[in-house]
Amino acid sequence: MPVRLPLATAAEARAWLAATFRARRRAFVVVIGLFCLASVAGLAGPQILGRLVDSVVAGSPRIDVLAVSFVVILLLQAVLKQIARARAGMLGERVLAETRERFVERALSLPLGTVEAVGTGDLLSRATTDSDRIQYAVRNALPEISVASITAVITVAAMIVTSPLLSLGLLAVPVVLFLPTRRYLRGVPPVMERMLDHWADVQTRLHETADGARTAEALSLVGRRIALGDRTLGAAIREERRLRSMAVRWVPWLQLSQVLPIAVMLLTGGWAYAAGLAGLGTVATMVMYQQALAAPVEELLWWMEDLQVSGTALRRVLGVRGHGQPRHGGTPQGREIVLRDVRYGYSADREVLHGIDLRVPPGERLAIVGPSGAGKSTLGRLLAGVATPDSGSVTIGGAEVSALPEDLLRREVLLLTQEQHVFAGTLRENLTLPAGEWTGEQLVAALDAAGLADWLATLPEGLDTRLGSGARAVPAAVAQQLALARVVLADPHTVVLDEATSLLDDSSARQLERSLRRVLDGRTVIAIAHRLHTAAAADRVAVVEDGRITELGPHAGLLAAGGSYARLVEAQAVAATRASTAE
Repeated sequence: MPVRLPLATAAEARAWLAATFRARRRAFVVVIGLFCLASVAGLAGPQILGRLVDSVVAGSPRIDVLAVSFVVILLLQAVLKQIARARAGMLGERVLAETRERFVERALSLPLGTVEAVGTGDLLSRATTDSDRIQYAVRNALPEISVASITAVITVAAMIVTSPLLSLGLLAVPVVLFLPTRRYLRGVPPVMERMLDHWADVQTRLHETADGARTAEALSLVGRRIALGDRTLGAAIREERRLRSMAVRWVPWLQLSQVLPIAVMLLTGGWAYAAGLAGLGTVATMVMYQQALAAPVEELLWWMEDLQVSGTALRRVLGVRGHGQPRHGGTPQGREIVLRDVRYGYSADREVLHGIDLRVPPGERLAIVGPSGAGKSTLGRLLAGVATPDSGSVTIGGAEVSALPEDLLRREVLLLTQEQHVFAGTLRENLTLPAGEWTGEQLVAALDAAGLADWLATLPEGLDTRLGSGARAVPAAVAQQLALARVVLADPHTVVLDEATSLLDDSSARQLERSLRRVLDGRTVIAIAHRLHTAAAADRVAVVEDGRITELGPHAGLLAAGGSYARLVEAQAVAATRASTAE
């Protein structure tokens, strides 16, 4: 199971709500004010209807005026509600946009190791589904709850003023609802937290399965992935059903609380009318008020569930905090990289690296080779500060890599992997992802250094040409060269290449490697090599097997030794010969 990001505390959620309200106080007040006006307009309806009944009984000629007034009130209430909902919708969209922008900012400041451990599903669900729930709450739940509360208070006040005697029927509501509602609202939050966690797991499984579909097919793991998806979905559905079952048990009490006061008022009203204590119009008005009161009370209680869901979603979104504490690892005094007795595992019972010792002097080109699963990429992540060793140390110039502040770390060392993303935006925006300010001339120079001068000349709008989804498509080789241009702009002294050309065909790989030589000239380069001809050009080669460095030395010396490296080179040469023969 992936690591879960934490939830923010209830106090942090309340602080966010207070800050959001202060930032948009006027908009919130306008929305709630419009809903309140609509509610007040609606309260006039029962009064007019009661007078209409009394006028009919008395034979008054004012019936048509009262009827028209009743219709006008209904229309006014509808118009006010429509305007209020439109303003609430605009407010909700603004809050959603701000929430997502801040979420992305916090998510991008998370350590890469944390992002990898958490998985994409949890982050995606918090950025999409949970953010939508917050927007829904701001747009609907908060105004509706405010209006329902105000409407209920005003309606109860109007009922007491109209007939204190018949208002005694209202006592049936708390008697019926208090205990069931208390039990329901207390039981809902933990179920909601588990439900949202399970739906995040569903998104994780879907993303992993779609992303690794070809691998699953190649290894005949499709059935296993489907079974895992079914189990994950089943867990989410079980929590959904548990939440619904709690609501099903609560709803009858809610319905009883609406019907019972009307029955009490009708019985009391019949006796009061016979005793001359209340007129028929008063009884009709009170029954209409009770019917009008049932709607906001029911709405208030139902919205409370939505508000609880949104509150849990808000805590999930705010739980993405970025760096908890600033990292203070000192300042590197030099550029030598040293690993001492480094051990690392993805879980307590699965150690991947076992006591790695390595020294990389400044400016050296070191190739790391070995069979799949030997721990090469894990070693590269430790060198780049993406992960922290369980024991031992990884230092640059004497400073612990994993403790360096992020901005300083990326000036020291960058990890360039085989998977590069082209963001939807202009070429200029794609290049300026590293923190800093560059002129157009500097951006062009970086593209030239990465071997993209000719490609740039083909773009209709130069640096302002839009790339990515819905715009100009970017080939995989060009995407890797764009990553190289970012390396030029970031200007680290050490670059870790994690099989950066392994996803490209031979022609594209050779072109990219030519660009690499230009970009990486004078830097320390640690290349996790898939194609062993890359290792042949390195100053030294480290062979990693079963999480240990078993050989270390220059290419020629290792070949002459006839050990693991020589066998790897021979095996790859035989595979290349067979492939060319098959063609």
